[in-house]
Amino acid sequence: MNIHSYERRRRSIRLKNYDYAQAGTYFVTICAQGRECLMGEVQDGEMLLNDAGRMVAEWWLELPSKFPAVSLDSYVLMPNHLHGILCVEQNVDCITDQGAHAGAPLPRLIQWFKTMTTNAYIRGVKRGAFQPFERRLWQRNYYEHVIRNEGQLDSIRLYISQNPAKWHLDRENPAFT
Repeated sequence: MNIHSYERRRRSIRLKNYDYAQAGTYFVTICAQGRECLMGEVQDGEMLLNDAGRMVAEWWLELPSKFPAVSLDSYVLMPNHLHGILCVEQNVDCITDQGAHAGAPLPRLIQWFKTMTTNAYIRGVKRGAFQPFERRLWQRNYYEHVIRNEGQLDSIRLYISQNPAKWHLDRENPAFT
């Protein structure tokens, strides 16, 4: 086989046959590239955000301003990842620089969040305020889970709230062995 004809196959993170443009509630996890701990640290089971972490949290909280059909539920920003619950309240069209088009809002929301935080982070690095990162701030993809009932929602809220206290057991923690 010719090495140039080899096609990469990426595993889809999408739920098969699910319409991501419909109203729904989603649990997402967005990880820093290389599990770099750039957003702060956990001390005594509590997440302490640094300036970069506060900036990332501010952009997360801006999502409903940019996308009015979206509301936020629980979230936690950890040293190298973010867990959050997004509620898409109605079937919405995504607005892009090329105009409006029907489509899945969740990927667009995450793309916007990653773009805004990356740009702000780069500005912080240039000012000497934030630790530099290699190649990219965020991993290429993200984890998503469609929340289907109140029981799942309650379990995920509990998981989010307990995440800092369980950092020492977290697979995203570079010190975890």
